[in-house]
Amino acid sequence: MHGILCYCKGNQTGKGAIGLDKKKYLTVIADISNAPGASGFEDEVVNAARRHAVGLGDMTEDAMRNLYIRRAGNTGSRPVVMLDAHSDEVSFMVHSIKPNGTLRFMELGGWVPCNVPAHRVKVRNADGIYIDGVIASKPPHFMSAAEKAAPPDVSQMVIDIGATSAQDAIENFRIRIGEPIVPDVTLTYDEAHDLLIGKAFDCRMGCAAVIGTLDELQNETLAVDVVGALSTQEEVGTRGATVTAQTVAPDIAIVFEGCPADDTFGEEYAMQTRIKKGPYLRHIDARMITNPRFQRYALALGEKLGIPVQDGVRTGGSTDGAPIHLSNRYVPTIVVGIPVRYIHTHYGIATYYDFENAVKLAAEVIKTLNADVIAGF
Repeated sequence: MHGILCYCKGNQTGKGAIGLDKKKYLTVIADISNAPGASGFEDEVVNAARRHAVGLGDMTEDAMRNLYIRRAGNTGSRPVVMLDAHSDEVSFMVHSIKPNGTLRFMELGGWVPCNVPAHRVKVRNADGIYIDGVIASKPPHFMSAAEKAAPPDVSQMVIDIGATSAQDAIENFRIRIGEPIVPDVTLTYDEAHDLLIGKAFDCRMGCAAVIGTLDELQNETLAVDVVGALSTQEEVGTRGATVTAQTVAPDIAIVFEGCPADDTFGEEYAMQTRIKKGPYLRHIDARMITNPRFQRYALALGEKLGIPVQDGVRTGGSTDGAPIHLSNRYVPTIVVGIPVRYIHTHYGIATYYDFENAVKLAAEVIKTLNADVIAGF
């Protein structure tokens, strides 16, 4: 399932606008996106990221499976810049096994019930193998008029793996409660229109951006140390970043996120997160007021360098920036969002253009940072 990139209408090769090898980073995004990584079960995502981060610095993990990439060339005596992205995805967990062999499940992360049914999923079994399943609900032929009119509820849905009884599910399919379930989606790339369609772009695009930023900085002389952190369990309460912030103890932070695009609904004047318009920097969300000095600094630098950047406000939602900015006696933090249509569903739509400009902005910001600049925030 993972490690596969399907190209639609051609195979894009060569360098992108910022020196990243586009073919390489399309593969990085695909490998990380396709990997199963339910909250608390991010092992395969971490393994994929490790493969693509070889040579970028010293890599370590903690018991939570947070991954740390300490840039080669760090001295340990300079201000620390933390690059963050979360490795988990909205997903599910096996709750129980019904007598007929279907699986009750619970949500991990924020799902809207109407987006859940009639999709393929992968269910991890006791042997660590992800097996095929379908999220099912009662067919309309057997529904009463009241059931048809009622809004969908996850408690009325099951996952069907093809078992005929609970015994069959346990003994032959090796199903057990507490195992993770993820959408069964393989990333595709439409070269002609620069469109990526796949799962978990919130925040696997960000994970790839952490690696891409460290790659861009390889031959740069910096006045700061840089640590990339791929944090776990963001979708269930930004738990991993609570730990990574304590471990890294940053002086300043850049959080990559797959931000919900708003360009396919609502009024034109209020749209702030469009695909193909560059990364999105939010001034506020439900758990963080972005440091206004760092925010304006990044926006101004983007404008100066001709990097397309969008900005706006969020009345809800949150990111790993919430625990990070409240750590280490307060950390100036910005969120560099890669616009993704339809996050928290099985399929997202994003563009390589926005990804590479998110990397470019982060790299250029870091190049300008030093102790005095950071103190000014």
